[in-house]
Amino acid sequence: MATVINLKEIKSIVENVDVVAAMEEGFVQYSNGTTVVPPVGELLFEKPKGDVHIKYGYIKNDDHYVIKIASGFYENAKLGIPSSQGLMLLFDQKTGVPKAVLLDEGYLTDIRTAAAGALAAKYFAPKTIKAIGIIGTGIQAKLQLQYLQRHTPCNTVWVWGRNKENAEKFAQELSVDFDIQIAENPSELARHCNLIVTTTPSETPLLKANDIQKGTHITAVGSDTQDKQELESELLKKADIVIADSIPQSKSRGEIYRAVKDGAISENAIMELGATIQDSKLQRTNNNQITVVDLTGVAVQDIMITKAVYTNYIKK
Repeated sequence: MATVINLKEIKSIVENVDVVAAMEEGFVQYSNGTTVVPPVGELLFEKPKGDVHIKYGYIKNDDHYVIKIASGFYENAKLGIPSSQGLMLLFDQKTGVPKAVLLDEGYLTDIRTAAAGALAAKYFAPKTIKAIGIIGTGIQAKLQLQYLQRHTPCNTVWVWGRNKENAEKFAQELSVDFDIQIAENPSELARHCNLIVTTTPSETPLLKANDIQKGTHITAVGSDTQDKQELESELLKKADIVIADSIPQSKSRGEIYRAVKDGAISENAIMELGATIQDSKLQRTNNNQITVVDLTGVAVQDIMITKAVYTNYIKK
């Protein structure tokens, strides 16, 4: 019978897991071709607005495979429940026997996404960070800021959100650890920050090419479908380095998909995160370069964090 691990237990375990290191290993495995990751399954909803992603796969010669179901329903706040929901399913790779059900309610998806953002900044943020810009005010915005402190610490922060009250609440909740300013618009935020993370489900660009100063690194997290777009396509054209977490996925979703579709960049100019973190020649070479990492979310991230939780659970 499969082990059921609840959210409380999952949170306790994750506190003792180096999730950034797990994401790094996973992306390397993915780019090196040692994983099997089929295309994302997807359900899109209009009333209310929401999306469900089914991501699944395995690492070759490993013990397990993983199926993840994660959703984002953006009106959930009105009901007093988180927008992110979901669960992880772990199976024996040799027999197909279910080994564990992780009732994470979308928590592990949020954590592995934040850890991937920290990993992107670890390799591509400028050496001196004068301020971190966070576009969005939800749980992912908070987690991205907190996880960035592990490798690229900076307590000067600018935040922008569509809802001013939510931005004020964000600033108040995190004011103990950070000096947070609320921007009137994304352009103002970009003028003050050289490390920016975008975390919204926007379908119209929020950051424009002319907003971005030399030396800025941007991690784009929110655009994980064909319809979402946080970065103007011309911004990716302006960038010196553009990186996808998954080149195959970038052909059907995310900022790179939109920029290629708009004719702003070529698919041939894109590099993959797992390849770049293995080769310093593919990374930032000076502090004037503009870099963009487009995170659409890859099943290997779910595999790595699910395995880590299960392995630590059975050790208890």
